Amino acid sequence: MAARIRATFPDVLGAREAELKLQALRAQQVEGDGAALTATVDEELLSRAIYLIRQTGGQPEL
Repeated sequence: MAARIRATFPDVLGAREAELKLQALRAQQVEGDGAALTATVDEELLSRAIYLIRQTGGQPEL
C-alpha cells in the first residue's frame, strides 16, 4: 500500500533537494510546487522518506 506525504519547506532549495532525493528513493510520484511538495511512497519506505524530508528542512504531513 502507498502513503501520500505533503511537506513544506522554508525555501525552494530545500524542497528541490528533497524532491531529488525522494526520486532516488524510488518514490512513486513526486510533485514540487515552490517551497512545497507532495510524494507517494510505498509503506516500507515511509519512515525513510519522512526522515529525508526533515533532514532537508521540511515539515512532513501525512
